[in-house]
Amino acid sequence: MRNTVLSYLLMPLFAGLAFSVNAAPASAPIADPVPLVSQQKNASPVLNLNQADAVTLQRQLNGIGKAKAEAIVAYRDANGPFASVDELLEIKGIGSALLERNRDRLSVE
Repeated sequence: MRNTVLSYLLMPLFAGLAFSVNAAPASAPIADPVPLVSQQKNASPVLNLNQADAVTLQRQLNGIGKAKAEAIVAYRDANGPFASVDELLEIKGIGSALLERNRDRLSVE
């Protein structure tokens, strides 16, 4: 009796498992649609601080909103072209952490 009950319970389980294994398509390696963070850093364009407008700065840099982007352009207009990327630290609201986060995306030409 016990063997009969076990066979009635286990048989559909094993049959379903065998069917799902056979019905599953062969999987080919799929390329990851989301690039790695390191690939995104390398793929992002380098911005020239002396030529980029406020909209481009806001769009391309992390942590730079409309007000900070406009402050960067206003500083450049008031003090002339940037001599180095580190000169961004003179702008209110831009600290060393924000600068380091975006340093690889910025250049001065």
